[in-house]
Amino acid sequence: MKIYESAEDYLETILMFCEQHGSARSVDIATNLSVTKASVSHATKLLRENFYIHMDDDKCITLTETGREIAESMYQRHRVLAQFLMRLGVQEETAFADACRMEHD
Repeated sequence: MKIYESAEDYLETILMFCEQHGSARSVDIATNLSVTKASVSHATKLLRENFYIHMDDDKCITLTETGREIAESMYQRHRVLAQFLMRLGVQEETAFADACRMEHD
């Protein structure tokens, strides 16, 4: 199955929250990605149906093994691109924002 840019962004965001807090919540994802809760609900439904995430009874979201592999790959690419841009003299905040846009191309 083809993974779309938005799904990659969701998986990467979920990975970051899981690393920091053990799981993610829909409100965390919505805030981080600047999207509506309805958008998160739709996206997480699709991610669940494709076995990339698991949502428990408390609505805590975690990654499946497949979802984690994709998310870690995206996050690694993001970090490498940002580090490269910073070595070129780009400010850190700008480098990470630009790397986010570049990683999908």
